[in-house]
Amino acid sequence: MNDDASLVVEFLNTVNVEENTDELATAATWHAWAAKRELHPGPLAEAREARHALRAAVGDPRLSPRELRVPLHAELGPAGPRLTAEDVVAAVLAAATRLAVLGEWERVKICPADDCLWAFFDNSRNRSRTWCSMRVCGNREKARAWRARGGEPQPVDSH
Repeated sequence: MNDDASLVVEFLNTVNVEENTDELATAATWHAWAAKRELHPGPLAEAREARHALRAAVGDPRLSPRELRVPLHAELGPAGPRLTAEDVVAAVLAAATRLAVLGEWERVKICPADDCLWAFFDNSRNRSRTWCSMRVCGNREKARAWRARGGEPQPVDSH
């Protein structure tokens, strides 16, 4: 996964449904998250709004799509043009924009497992990966579907 994809996915995963944690719950946890990545955090409310909009855009079924406007700057230097950002939210949106320009945006996905909803980057050749982890979420869902089709006897009540 490239740096842009990593930043976008890490930002989307500041909320962890399975562990019921949220890096954007407090200013302290948000600032620590940003500092770990050597980025300026910016306002917490803007980070929450951006995460909501981006997670909805990549398929989080719990969230409704919404518009997001973040100021980005384009600079032209000896190495050519580049997008620059003043804080994490702008850096994430710049990274998402670069992914879109490269045709990679649709590779950013949300695991459909209700108890997971983890963001991941689909590295598969045909962009068909569904689960964040086939070993965990994929197998769990396949087992549920198999049981629902009658593939496994239901437990017998011994009372």
